[in-house]
Order: sequence, then C-alpha cells, then structure tokens
Amino acid sequence: MTEEPGPAPTERKRGSGARMVYDSLRDEILDLVLPPGSAIDEVQLAERFGVSRTPIREALVRLAGEGLVNTLPNRSTMVSNIDYLNLHTYFDALVLMYRVTTRLAAEHHRPADLEPIRAAQFQFAEAVAAQDALAMIDTNAAFHTAIAEAGRNPHFLAFFNRLLDQGRRILRIYYNAYEDRLPREFVDEHEAMIAAIERRDVAAADALAKAHGEQIAHKVQSLFLRGGRLDMEL
Repeated sequence: MTEEPGPAPTERKRGSGARMVYDSLRDEILDLVLPPGSAIDEVQLAERFGVSRTPIREALVRLAGEGLVNTLPNRSTMVSNIDYLNLHTYFDALVLMYRVTTRLAAEHHRPADLEPIRAAQFQFAEAVAAQDALAMIDTNAAFHTAIAEAGRNPHFLAFFNRLLDQGRRILRIYYNAYEDRLPREFVDEHEAMIAAIERRDVAAADALAKAHGEQIAHKVQSLFLRGGRLDMEL
C-alpha cells in the first residue's frame, strides 16, 4: 500500500524573514553589539540568517527609516553614528514626552492602569538595587511606556517608544563610563510620579516628570558635552 505524502514543510511567511532580520539587527544596534560606524555586509547577513538578500535589504530600509543605519553613496551600509554635538535636541524631545505622557496619565488613567506601572517600577527598583545598568535601562523604558499607555494617546506612545529606544545606545555608553553607584534617586522620583498620577494631580505630574527628565538629561550630557536646552513651556 502506497503511503500518502505527509504535509509539506511550513514555508516561511512572506515578510517574516525581513522581520526576523530587522528585530535582530535593531537589538544589536541599540545594545551596541554593532557599534556606531560599523559596516553592515548584506552577503554575510544573508548567510547568517539563511535568507536571500531581499529580506536583508527590506530590513535595512526599515532601520534606515528609524535613523539606525545609513546607506552610503557607494551603496554600502553602516550603523549610524551618535550625534553627540546635538544631543540637546534629543533630550528636548525626550523631556517633553516625559511631561506630556505623565500629564495625560494623571488625567486619563483608569485604576487598572496603575498595576502595570507599579509592576514596572518594582522591577526598576530591583535593577537599581542590584546595580544592573542594562536591566535599569530596560525597566525604566517599561515604566515610562506603561505611563504613556495610561495616557491613551497612541501617537504619543509610538513617538515616545521610539525616543526611548534611541536612548538605549546613549544610556549604555553613559553607564559604561559611570564610576559611582547607579543613582537611587530615580526610584524615589518614579514613586512620586505614580502618586501624582494616582491622585490625578496633572500639575504635579507635569512638574515631577519635567524635573525627572531634565536631571537625567543633565547627568548624561555631562559626560558628552556642556549645556543643553531643556527649559520649555507647554
């Protein structure tokens, strides 16, 4: 009796190869596994991921759109350098988004929104207590993302997440050069922000987020450059 052929192997869904390459390269760029200015070889990537060069190029186009890679005139690609001289423009945007998202959370949050905010804060406090800089960066981003989600503006949330991701490279370089213990005051500042959000005190939430964002910006910028433009009125 002739056996019927079994089901054909599942084919990779269209676009999944590009997504896999994009996710991997993006994490490696943001985690400094691929340092700023390093070259990206499409042929090597195709061999590494077991895909054709088409999904590699699709992933690189997406990364270029996020400003993480640059395509040079000779069609070679490199990881984008960090513009240290214009860090103030990044921190201007970051501080503004700290303020806007925390204000909106104080105004629009639902009681259930406080649970993920507190959960992220607990993990952040653990990272600081353990002096784990990498975990601190990740859990801090999760904390502020949870606040942004509670504000219920998807446009602010998407933009803020992009800023937080862009800051991962900067913060990793900063903490690698940090000689003292990681600052514990951030934990107390987060707690004060949660309290202001919970009691729906929009003005206090704004003021706390502004002070929190600015002092982080000044700490980081002190390693790279002097000055900054952070005093903005909403």
